[in-house]
Order: sequence, then structure tokens, then C-alpha cells
Amino acid sequence: MSDIRVLIVDDSAVVRQIFTEALTREPGIVVVGTAPDPYVARDKIVTLKPDVITLDVEMPRMDGLTFLKKIMKYYPLPVIIVSSLTTKGGKLALEAMESGAVEVLSKPGSSYSVGDMKQQLADKIRAAARVRVTYHKEPDPASMAKPSFVTRALTETTNKVVAIGASTGGTEALKTVLMRFPVTMPGIVVVQHMPPNFTTAFADRLNTLCQIAVKEAEDGDPVLPGRALIAPGNYHMLLKRSGARYYVNVKTGPMVCHQRPSVDVLFNSTAQYAGANAVGAILTGMGADGAKGMLKMREAGARTIGQDEDSCVVYGMPKEAMKVGAVEKQFPLDRIADEIMNVL
Repeated sequence: MSDIRVLIVDDSAVVRQIFTEALTREPGIVVVGTAPDPYVARDKIVTLKPDVITLDVEMPRMDGLTFLKKIMKYYPLPVIIVSSLTTKGGKLALEAMESGAVEVLSKPGSSYSVGDMKQQLADKIRAAARVRVTYHKEPDPASMAKPSFVTRALTETTNKVVAIGASTGGTEALKTVLMRFPVTMPGIVVVQHMPPNFTTAFADRLNTLCQIAVKEAEDGDPVLPGRALIAPGNYHMLLKRSGARYYVNVKTGPMVCHQRPSVDVLFNSTAQYAGANAVGAILTGMGADGAKGMLKMREAGARTIGQDEDSCVVYGMPKEAMKVGAVEKQFPLDRIADEIMNVL
């Protein structure tokens, strides 16, 4: 297999240097060039033909989001969005994901050390290189309006829990699944591999689109019918139970499968506290996070579902879960929500 050719686009010379030095040490990855803005990047894409681009969203002359949309229209290829850990950066990165970017990465500093960033950068590039990218059509604004629904009184107890894990390609996959759920759904807990603030913007966005309520989880939040809790970036989320009441524990801790939040951490706790009252779903993503935890869920009597290869952006996590016998059945993405509801 040939090396993955990477073009780094960022107005910060420091970031370009850090990324180049980090990737130079990674086997199978070669930095073919860097660019300080989209205009330089445009010419280098044509001449260097990179396999993957890392792209800052906040740059002079042309912002990264505008440039991304041009790439997806005229020269589709995998793009990893790089942004600062700010509320504004998170919203821009989320919009970029909706415009065709395949991954998101936080800039060095703040909650992530440079060491963590280096490993995550290489992992995300390897994941992105596997993605099949085609022309990206902008979503119809009319289709993005929040569906109408009839509200109902929600109690603070639920016998069933739905636990979902995703990574690369997961933001769009989760949107597809969660938008199909009615307000009568049992409580839902979700881990999507994303940095801090990115998950805040993601949860807020889903809350405007879905019939169910969606929020970024806080420690002690109850798991309620008609609501999904999204694990905050850089924190693990565990399901807990007190009597008939489910709630979540949000805490820090070592990375698991190179991730924080980790799907395995969520699934393990769901197996322990919900057992046969749980349904688990594992969606698109690179790596093996979630496979062992989903196996524990199935052994505890939970129903388990995986996304099939053809509909995955990266068929990694569902594949690993299938290999260890954790998944009962696989389905295309557009059937996942219905199949979850069928086994509740």
C-alpha cells in the first residue's frame, strides 16, 4: 500500500510545523506540502494530488468553510477540519462536517496536550484516507427544519435505555438516526468521538433538528424518555442507576482505545446497570472502541445492532464488534433507527 499523501492548510506557521514534524515520524504517512491559506492550497492540490487535507476553519483571505465547499464541489477528497477549542470554532467545525469534512481535530494546547494531538492526528489521517468521498450536495434548508410533533408529559424513570457509539462519519450518521426517533423513545446515551466545545455545538444542532430533546451531558443528568445525552468532549460518560432511575456520570480519566470519551466505557457501564433493558448500536468509525463493551452488553442480555459496511464512512468499529461476536445483526444506516425501535 502506498503512503498517504497529506497537505496541511493552516495560517499558523507553528501549527504547520508541529503537524509536519509529527507526521514525518509516522510510518505510511508523508507530508507532500503545506499552505498558509486556501489560495496557495488550491494550486498545491492540483499539482501535489494529496490523499488527505488538514484544513483550519478560521483563516485570512478565504475562510476554511468556504474553501471546503469548493473542494467538495470541484475536487472531492477527504478533509480533516482543524479548529481551536472555542464555541465559535466548534460551530464552524460542525458546519464543516455537514459540508463534507470527514473528521475534526482540536488545535494543540488547551485541553489536549501536543502528545495526544500527534497520535490523534495520525489516527484521523489514516481513517480519512479510507473514506470514499464523492461530490457533496449541500442539504436542503427546508429538510433541516425541526420536525413537528406532539409533546407529552415525560416521567423521570425509564425501563429501557438506548446506547449508541460512533466516530469517523458519526456526526451525520447520528443525525440520520436520532432524527427518526419519536418523543416516545426511551432515554438515549451517545458517545461520538469529538473534542470539547465541538460536542456542545453538535448537541445544540441536533436539538434543533430532532423530535427528541438533545443536550450535551452534565454529571448527574437523568436519562429521560424523549431525550438524548451526548458525552462531552474529553470526558467519559457512564450510565448509572439508582432504583428505577437512570442517570449519567461524566468524569475524566485515562483514554480508552485512545479515546476520551470512549464508547467502551459507556457500553461497559450500560451492560452493568441496564443489562437486558438496553439496546446498543455501533455506527461508523475507525478502530475497535466499543467492540468489547458491546460484547459485554450482549452477554448481559442487551440487543445489539451494527451499521453495515456499505453505509459506513469507515467500516472499523462495527467490523471489530462483529468479529468478536458483539453484534446480533447489521443494517444499512437508514434502517438503524427503525431496527432499534423494533427490538425495544
